[in-house]
Amino acid sequence: MRKTPAYTTEDATVIKRLIRENPWLSYVSNTSTGMVASHYATLLEEDADGISIVSHFGRPDEKLHELGEHEMLVIVQGPHGYISPGWYAEGDFIPTWNHVTAHLYGTPEILSPEENFAVLQRLVDHFEQRMPHPVSLDVDEQYARRVATGTVGLRIRVTRVDARLKLSQNKSPEVRETIIRALDGDGPYAHPGLAAEMRAVGLRADE
Repeated sequence: MRKTPAYTTEDATVIKRLIRENPWLSYVSNTSTGMVASHYATLLEEDADGISIVSHFGRPDEKLHELGEHEMLVIVQGPHGYISPGWYAEGDFIPTWNHVTAHLYGTPEILSPEENFAVLQRLVDHFEQRMPHPVSLDVDEQYARRVATGTVGLRIRVTRVDARLKLSQNKSPEVRETIIRALDGDGPYAHPGLAAEMRAVGLRADE
């Protein structure tokens, strides 16, 4: 990402929250045959030291990525959206795009079939818990295990992070409040999630 120190964060708490709230991640590898990208649901390992994530790749993605042979880039994309200069002070007419994004780097560890199945169970249970009648792989574990053989589990212990919270920090408090109200409204670029991120970064600055 563009080097913008004013928007950079190394706060592990913020980055972990970003992963929890935006679990559909992009996995990018620079392989011997060129660039490869895939997208998979991902879980944060809450009890790990540092930042560690687990997921699974559908075969043959693990071969296309040469999984485990080199460092991988994982992109976490949080709320983002257009910021109109109509929300700025008079005379300020250059629009921008606010976003919350993290680039995670690490070399994947391939999980055993049993570990992979445990991750798949966790993924299903994690997302099903919001349903009125959650479904579990335990419904037919034997069948679920056969399906699981078409996947490869992985863990990435993140070794470095490049994260940006670009949320109009360069604007006055009055303009930032106007932007937040617009994002919370019902206009064409309304985005309550982005407004919440702007409030959060403002609160952290005030602490």
